Amino acid sequence: MRSLSKIILAGGLLLFSVNSFAQTSKYKCMLQMSSYMGDGAYIVVSLIDSKGTYEKTLYVMGEDKKWYNSVKEWYKFYSKKPNVNAKTGASISGGDRSITTFEIEDSKINKGYKLRFESAVEDQKYHVNDVEIPLTTDALAEKTEGKGYIKYVKLSKQ
Repeated sequence: MRSLSKIILAGGLLLFSVNSFAQTSKYKCMLQMSSYMGDGAYIVVSLIDSKGTYEKTLYVMGEDKKWYNSVKEWYKFYSKKPNVNAKTGASISGGDRSITTFEIEDSKINKGYKLRFESAVEDQKYHVNDVEIPLTTDALAEKTEGKGYIKYVKLSKQ
């Protein structure tokens, strides 16, 4: 009987530990840049909570860390924890298109979170809210127009 209790307890702990890992879904992100003149844009995709606070960096377009400070609002968050565990890629120029994939925790959907796309180009204007997409089932299925260097963003669940 005692060994049966140990087996049940071990099984319960295993089930608890599996359930404690956050379930995520992959999203393919197609980003189309507007046609602007100038250097490649640094773009940061962040998960923002319902209070407007940065929670996580999902993607950084721009590999040279010396230019991260040009993405001003995100850089305040990054400088406190300068370890980016998000994917990084090259900066993206005017008229170009980028396709990448990132993961979003399912528990964040329809809970007041949003994705923020910030953009900066050397010696040009910085856009803190170039694109913001509410993390809702409906918004994630729509194309979202940009306000700065980004023409639009389209996400699709994988």
